Amino acid sequence: MATGRRSYSIGIAVDWFFFVFAGAAAIWLAYLSLTETFKVGWWGIPFFLGFWVLLAYLVLPRLHRILTTIYVPEYFIGRTRTSDGLLGDPVNLAFLGEGEQIRAALEAAGWTRADAVTLGSSWRIITSTLTRRSYDEAPVSPLFLFGRQQDFAYQQEVDGNPAQRHHVRFWRCPDGWLLPGGRRVDWLAAGTFDTSVGLSLFTLQVTHRIDADTDVERDHIVKTLTDAEPRVVVDVIADFATGYHARNGGGDSIRTDGDLPIVDVRAVAVRATNGDAEVVA
Repeated sequence: MATGRRSYSIGIAVDWFFFVFAGAAAIWLAYLSLTETFKVGWWGIPFFLGFWVLLAYLVLPRLHRILTTIYVPEYFIGRTRTSDGLLGDPVNLAFLGEGEQIRAALEAAGWTRADAVTLGSSWRIITSTLTRRSYDEAPVSPLFLFGRQQDFAYQQEVDGNPAQRHHVRFWRCPDGWLLPGGRRVDWLAAGTFDTSVGLSLFTLQVTHRIDADTDVERDHIVKTLTDAEPRVVVDVIADFATGYHARNGGGDSIRTDGDLPIVDVRAVAVRATNGDAEVVA
């Protein structure tokens, strides 16, 4: 039997060379920043802050991208991925219906659509968190599924504190795509609860920390939808994924029983109002 041989191209080799070279250069730059810090006295404090910024926002992300490109599979395994390529929050919800129907059902249940991540919204969430002022539409960080970041996200702020919030991200499934086992769904979602703002153990970046029991948040999302809209129907795939204890891309512990609720919003009628969807009573 003839065996196929893996083909390589010069373009791929050059691409990998610069990919790895950029990682090595970032490490060397961080090393120089750290060693020079100890030669300038009190001026070393801003140098040290500069070293932390380089390490957390340039060096480690580059290293994570290199390693996850090699070791983390691209196919669906029930987990999202961070922008650095690390495994993120578990996919714990599926939906049947159109995006407008999902948005209408969520808004009827008291959820608020999150702003896009921009320089302005990022600055606003920083100041809101420090001053503990409400920011109902605070952005959520991008997570990736099917090779792209979430299509939209919704949240519920807790007690007017942007550091604590329920939130859920949504991805439209590719045409013809089926869940493992053969079920068809239109959307997948990942819901978690932010407990506080802190320093990530994996990335050293300032980020939201999440509650470890992601099933509680999953069930909260389902309950708010079914309580607010009787036309929403839920079917649960028991043991869709193996229950596990793990960590997400920020280093937070996560655990789940592996059940996957499929939320059917196809009976929710919507009408357009100034470009937004709302439930028709």
